[in-house]
Amino acid sequence: MKLSISYKHVESQKSVEVDVDRHVEKLNKLLQCYAPDLVQLHGVFAVNPHKEEHSCILNLSLPTGSLHATGIGKNVRACCKKAFSELESQTKKHQALLRKDYQWKRKRPREREALAS
Repeated sequence: MKLSISYKHVESQKSVEVDVDRHVEKLNKLLQCYAPDLVQLHGVFAVNPHKEEHSCILNLSLPTGSLHATGIGKNVRACCKKAFSELESQTKKHQALLRKDYQWKRKRPREREALAS
């Protein structure tokens, strides 16, 4: 996975990099079916000084589409966690659509009581 992260007015980049590395490893497990050269993750960490909130914006480019996630929190770790969890759920949903899981969803079994009556 190609990774590029930019920081806008963020003071402590070392602590952010540790969290990002941990979340990127989780994403890599989900994206094993793609060639590593074709997957790109762009991230932007920014601080809004007027509202005193941090934001994390992630763009994941896959060969089958692109996903976008945003996380806003009171500190950098909170916004990073929100953005990556949203991106992970979008990735799982995207892969389920590609596999056409909706066509293979099993119907609920009939209850035997209804048949006996």
